[in-house]
Amino acid sequence: MTTRREIIRALAGAALLPAALPFARAQGPAGETLKDVAARKGMRFGTAISAGRNQFGDAAYRALVERECNLIVLENEMKWQALEPAPGRPNFGPADDVIAWAKDKGIAVRGHNLFWQTEKWVPAWVAKQNFGPQPAKAVEQLMRTHVSTVCGHFGNSIRSWDVVNEAVDPADGKLRQNALTRPLGAAEQIDLAFRLAKEYAPQAQLVYNDYMRGDAGSAKHRAGVLALLADLKKRGTPVNALGLQSHIGSWDETDKGRSDLVEWRKFLDEVSGMGYDLLITELDVNDRRLPADIAKRDAGVAAATRDYLDVTLAYPRLRDILVWGLADNVSWLQTWDEAPRKDKLPMRPTPFDAQLKAKPMKQAIIDAIKAAPARQG
Repeated sequence: MTTRREIIRALAGAALLPAALPFARAQGPAGETLKDVAARKGMRFGTAISAGRNQFGDAAYRALVERECNLIVLENEMKWQALEPAPGRPNFGPADDVIAWAKDKGIAVRGHNLFWQTEKWVPAWVAKQNFGPQPAKAVEQLMRTHVSTVCGHFGNSIRSWDVVNEAVDPADGKLRQNALTRPLGAAEQIDLAFRLAKEYAPQAQLVYNDYMRGDAGSAKHRAGVLALLADLKKRGTPVNALGLQSHIGSWDETDKGRSDLVEWRKFLDEVSGMGYDLLITELDVNDRRLPADIAKRDAGVAAATRDYLDVTLAYPRLRDILVWGLADNVSWLQTWDEAPRKDKLPMRPTPFDAQLKAKPMKQAIIDAIKAAPARQG
């Protein structure tokens, strides 16, 4: 029997063919919605959405999100550098607009994120700040002010927070350093972030979010995340769940067959064994090593999606699945230059195309959810 992974390898080796002409923009027949299929299994389906004009500002795209999703996360508008570009001058307006719409439509909202550990994503004014003769106390006060302000503003409308994002350096598995970690210690700053979140958002699921994968190139990253989670468990840090970003697809240059899925299952077993819940927070598929031909490429993306979800959704404590954008034209991968397609064609990493028509990836998600065990309670 031919496996989905063998289909992907065959497609990756196929001759690149000219891409098909774009379709007229239309949503097409609705069919089964992703949120309804997920709900029947005790899960929720959602997407990241930006407040910008090509997403929330686009009535057709907004309608697609409303139709398919019962959960959203703001793509950028709740990150610290967006909420507070200058000290003491918070800008909640864009996030508030989207959250008000979601509330009106009965769509739940996740919070993303309170602290992003990569140094370049710490607000510039924080990174440049002189913390004075007692830097640890100054950092703790700054963190408390940030968490109390943000969680106090959004209140009970946010029932799940990415408290800390991307703390582990994938190059060596060690904890990243930034302006906040250096005075406190990296693990100590993460511990404090979760304790503050617990204090000011006691109703919320508190999540550590990261982009580790199952491939060989991510081995140190996985090990580092496991070490962090084990350390936080030992400290009694109030972490409820691990957010699996799930940016899957063609990242490593070598193809190890199905060994990456075996390693991924081992990783999820260890995380679950520590007592953590799981959620898929940012699913998409990098198609850079698949053919230009749209039908072949979409088949490869769908196959990769189904393989990944068959393993990941086997864990009953995973209840939320979010993609990082519903349609190809809004995907961050279109402008990300670290792993582009060599032919420079637009990527097709999401369940719907630029015309908001469903692609095979949508059906792969539906089929994987239907095959997954039902969630209890």
